[in-house]
Amino acid sequence: MTFHAATRSLVRLLPLTAPLALAACTQGETRPLSPPEPAAEVIGEARDCLPLNSFSTTEIRDDYTIDFMSAGRRNVWRVTLPNRCSGLRAADTFTYETSLTRLCRNDIIYPLQRIGNGFQRAGGCGLAPFVPVKLEK
Repeated sequence: MTFHAATRSLVRLLPLTAPLALAACTQGETRPLSPPEPAAEVIGEARDCLPLNSFSTTEIRDDYTIDFMSAGRRNVWRVTLPNRCSGLRAADTFTYETSLTRLCRNDIIYPLQRIGNGFQRAGGCGLAPFVPVKLEK
């Protein structure tokens, strides 16, 4: 088969394969209409990375939202995941691996599901930028 014949064959297949390719690129479930509680006011520019020593605790608000908090909750960075992280809120805890001294957007977190007396790591979810916020009370 010559180059042109192969190209014509591929062009004929394109209408059949385009929907499959688009489906593979489709993001997960869309975000629910109600915003996470508590509401938050953005107070600065988003950061791509957050040093690990910048936060001492996290609060999982829903399957899309995690608040990273410094000691005394003086600083709060909200991460709104690009896709639903199924089981994150139910697990109410997660783990991550990094060889750096910081956590960055696109790093992967894993909800931890309690199984018997231990934990099992669930499927991974990609992070998003860290947005400094002031939580409303």
